Amino acid sequence: MEFYEKLNELDKSKENIVLSVLTGENSGNKLLLSNKEKFYTNDENYNWDRIIPFIPENKKSQIIYVDNEKLYVEFVRQSYSVVVCGAGHISISIIKMCKLLDLPVTVIDDRISFTNDALRAGADKVICEQFEKALSGIKGDNGTFFIVVTRGHRYDQTCLQNIIEKENAYIGMIGSRVRVKKVIDYLIDEGVSKEKLDKVYTPIGLNIGAETPAEIAVAIMAEIIEVKNKGNGSSDFSLEILDVILNQKYAEIPKALVTIVSRKGSCPRDVGTKMLVLKDGNMIGTIGGGCVEANIRQTAFSCMDNNKIKLVKVDMTGKEAEDDGMVCGGVVELFVEPLI
Repeated sequence: MEFYEKLNELDKSKENIVLSVLTGENSGNKLLLSNKEKFYTNDENYNWDRIIPFIPENKKSQIIYVDNEKLYVEFVRQSYSVVVCGAGHISISIIKMCKLLDLPVTVIDDRISFTNDALRAGADKVICEQFEKALSGIKGDNGTFFIVVTRGHRYDQTCLQNIIEKENAYIGMIGSRVRVKKVIDYLIDEGVSKEKLDKVYTPIGLNIGAETPAEIAVAIMAEIIEVKNKGNGSSDFSLEILDVILNQKYAEIPKALVTIVSRKGSCPRDVGTKMLVLKDGNMIGTIGGGCVEANIRQTAFSCMDNNKIKLVKVDMTGKEAEDDGMVCGGVVELFVEPLI
């Protein structure tokens, strides 16, 4: 489990990469890179220096081939979170969508009745303070999505002024063009960089003709999903999966980690998606459900029993797959690693 302990120690603000050998006598060898520096390997004798130059520049997790070896290059995704300034009707819908998307969400408002509504809607953290004070306690990082949906442009102005210098994955601000222009012009006069302000998503949300608070929330979250999925990396070492791998409570239970390492056509989950299979029958995470998961669970059990790594291709395009209810019509490769 040392590899996963080291993985858990990585500085998430840096560019972190996992290299895994999928085939051949070296299958199972792994290397962790942090900002292009070697951080950990489970095999010091393996010649990683010949592999590193082949890491793709597009920073997307994918399979590569080097000297007849098949390897998986995984750009480790930072953890994501959402900070919502304002707890009105739009925010309530945003909170509910964040819960569906497994995005931790913090909500800020200075009105107790509104923050109570946010709590009831399922917000992970609610701060009932003046916006400036609350935001001073939020650091921000390259996985933080800031959404400004307050009740008036002077509050928008305060929020944006206190957010714009923070590290972020996204800043979006609601408002009409006139309201937004007032805020932007004021901040430019206050010395805020126009270059930074030009990166603010405003009007906020994808242009889908949204009118109701729920529709506006859909447009905002769709834009955030678009920004998130176009970003670097697609690996999904979820906190839940890492917790089960590293927690002594589960130490005696054999486990296998299943990762989607390639996909073609229509598939329910993207490259990098992971599922942890436990020998007691439990599964953490999902690679798409249905017959694929049922079949791969049996493969995972076999890998645990034999302590063998396996690369499995699942074809969901043929009639047999159609009869089994695999309606996606794509092909995925799954890397199954026993964690004994």
